Amino acid sequence: MGKTISEKILSEHSGKDVKADDFVIAKVDLCLLQDGTGPLAVRQLEELGIKRVVNPQGVAVFLDHAAPSPRKELSNDHITLRNFARKTGSYIFEIGEGVCHQIMSELFTSPGDVLVGADSHTCTGGALGAFATGMGSTDVAVAMGLGKTWFRVPRTIKVVVNGKFKSGVYAKDFMLYLIGSLGAEGATYKALEFTGEAMTSLPMSERLVISNMAVEAGAKTGIFASDKITKTYLKQHGREEKYREMKSDKDAKFEKEIDIEVDKLAPMVSLPHTVDNAKPVDKIGKIKVHQVFIGSCTNGRIEDLRLVADLWKGRKRDPDTRVIVTPASKDIYLMAAKEGLLEAFIEFGAAVTTPGCGACVGVHGGILGDGENCLSTSNRNFLGRMGNPKSFIYLASPATAAASAIKGEITDPREYV
Repeated sequence: MGKTISEKILSEHSGKDVKADDFVIAKVDLCLLQDGTGPLAVRQLEELGIKRVVNPQGVAVFLDHAAPSPRKELSNDHITLRNFARKTGSYIFEIGEGVCHQIMSELFTSPGDVLVGADSHTCTGGALGAFATGMGSTDVAVAMGLGKTWFRVPRTIKVVVNGKFKSGVYAKDFMLYLIGSLGAEGATYKALEFTGEAMTSLPMSERLVISNMAVEAGAKTGIFASDKITKTYLKQHGREEKYREMKSDKDAKFEKEIDIEVDKLAPMVSLPHTVDNAKPVDKIGKIKVHQVFIGSCTNGRIEDLRLVADLWKGRKRDPDTRVIVTPASKDIYLMAAKEGLLEAFIEFGAAVTTPGCGACVGVHGGILGDGENCLSTSNRNFLGRMGNPKSFIYLASPATAAASAIKGEITDPREYV
């Protein structure tokens, strides 16, 4: 019987032939810690009496959720993580270097890897053909200390996507549509494997959006087969030698198959307070926007920033709508500076902030006031997500966010694209 990508990777890493629903102890290649959940993992290691990590070159620590720190308590957590990285020889990525998931994709994650992180959006790495998943801080602590952890091999839902994306419609719109169709628990502990002509033609920047948001349907991971686009991306980041072919067998067994024609999709918006509350932008009526946030591990890449700058060229933001732009990594920030994008953002009337998670997690850098609406390019709109349970978060693509910043209300980007 053939195997899915997830079954292949977990078979390799457990040293035995496994299939969906099997329980395995598997070797872990990469571990990710961030400043929100990382301190707990460090304390768990100490409680377990483990003083080292098995593979320091496979452990990366990020100061990205509170960067720079807005409170002394978070500053002390940063000290804890800096000390841990120093003692163990692990990588440490300081304030301003960017979001953990973006940097992992740029520098570490490769096809066939097992990546675990103390962050639910670790599944972003599936875009590179890795088995990447978020876990609890204790599980990640054990993975760092022992170099392995347990998994139940997930069943795989095959998502076959054909057709061509229409103007104004992007990977973010596709994922909001899919999550709206599946529901927030529709793929719980499943692997979502994306294929079909509309997926295989996507650039890596758009694949990363899709894998990143797989967890919003409950998925364990969202995975793509590796191909020439994967190889090109690795080459761009000096890691071409890490490429390997990773794909499901033709006779692999999937739990089910979902078929989608993207040329039928419109720009989508997720309404408060769940991601699966998704509707076409032209079906939601007039909604005032007080703040637009463009950034996060979902849509803070250079391709997103170029698109936004193009839409804003020669235009100004609505005077009653504030705008925040947060590049996902230092390299993206520098590229945006060299291309004149930062200047364009500032001239438009936006505030450009330090690379990192920014306003997404509601710690700092854009907390909403009571009754305010934010249109965000992030991946979650849960009640209180951006720091105030009396505010409202809408999710959309960078194009929709950019168009809405011009008009001051949620706007169909096809008016400007």
